Amino acid sequence: MRTALGAVLFAVTALSAGACTGAEDRTVTVLGPWTDGEEKPFVAALKEIEKRTGVRYFYSGTRSLRDTLVAQLQAGAPPDVAILNSLGELTDYAKHGHAHPLPDDIADRAIEPWAPDVTVTVAGDKQLTRQAYWAPVRIDLKGIVWHDPDDRSEEPQQWCLGMSSGATSGWPGTDWIEDLLLRRQGPDVYQQWALGERSVPWTDKRVRQAWEDWRKLLPKGDERPKALTRSFEADSGLLDSSDAKCRLEHQGSFIRRHYDATYQPAPTPQFVSGIGKKHTDTYEVSGDMAAVFKASDEAWDLVRELTGPEARTAWAASAESEGERPLFPGAMGVEPTPGSATAKVRDLLYGADRICFDASDAMPPSLRDAFQRAVLKFLEAPDDDKALDALLAGLEREAELQREDETFLLDDLCGSPPPSPTS
Repeated sequence: MRTALGAVLFAVTALSAGACTGAEDRTVTVLGPWTDGEEKPFVAALKEIEKRTGVRYFYSGTRSLRDTLVAQLQAGAPPDVAILNSLGELTDYAKHGHAHPLPDDIADRAIEPWAPDVTVTVAGDKQLTRQAYWAPVRIDLKGIVWHDPDDRSEEPQQWCLGMSSGATSGWPGTDWIEDLLLRRQGPDVYQQWALGERSVPWTDKRVRQAWEDWRKLLPKGDERPKALTRSFEADSGLLDSSDAKCRLEHQGSFIRRHYDATYQPAPTPQFVSGIGKKHTDTYEVSGDMAAVFKASDEAWDLVRELTGPEARTAWAASAESEGERPLFPGAMGVEPTPGSATAKVRDLLYGADRICFDASDAMPPSLRDAFQRAVLKFLEAPDDDKALDALLAGLEREAELQREDETFLLDDLCGSPPPSPTS
């Protein structure tokens, strides 16, 4: 059995081998987050791009994306292109010169809030510059609820809860905290908190209120402790799982791949009472962004392809199920089938008043990781107010370290939704 370190070294070796096949092969290595069959439509899209460009693409997917990329950078063998879902990590790579700023024509596709300009110090100079370093290749909508519209049961509607996700366990809980804060307090407070501004520290009563709101929604009995080790994916989605007796799931649009057409999305406020109704049309979003780590014409051409209509058409057409059909930012791409869950997600997204990027994914990696661990700790004793105060104080100390290190380099996480895809 290979160790985790061995697996990382294997990934580095495999990518290095792909990158060393000779200049005549014109091979571009791509590191991304999709595995276990989820990568098939993307790989099919790469094959279609190969036919047009004559370049060979070597894709490697991993759930330990940060660990793998850091190991590759330390070994001096980064991928040509990496597709990441964390603005905090991408900002760190830009700050240290690992990720390259986008050419002007690709920068036009750096759609906010998925790809905001980053303020970094120019190498060898104290001058600051704001540039785009990545572009979104696919996106997801968060802050929505999955349910069975034909469920007429009068039993209490219990929420699904699964926190296990390998090295990133706890993120489904951070999504809850972020969404409750966004819906009750609005985009301005949400953004100030997420970007580490001292005006909204972790110990702020408005932030604490979000944890208290979530406490009221947690499942009762033995379901809560089970959630600590239960996968967020389960076997076929928590609503279908024999290990969870629940009727509502708060999850992003990517969870569609685990449900059939029976289950449909709805806006969160429709199902959550006791939070402010002022910001019901504001949603969190997440995404997968492409950045170039080894600059070459072939690498930039791939980013152009991945953010263009032909590759998106191939990607969507290669999806084996409606749930695997990706969403794209902006007007370029393929329309989902009318009446599908995908179309309903799309309508919520493009009909939103404001969208804000996932707060924890925009935080510096060490703070994001501390947030995830705090969620797991909170679930062990959610009714302990002193323990909650200690958790929030600890998170504020970590945030202060990041402020002192000038790690918060993003300027804006919220904006208007992109143009709706045309029919």
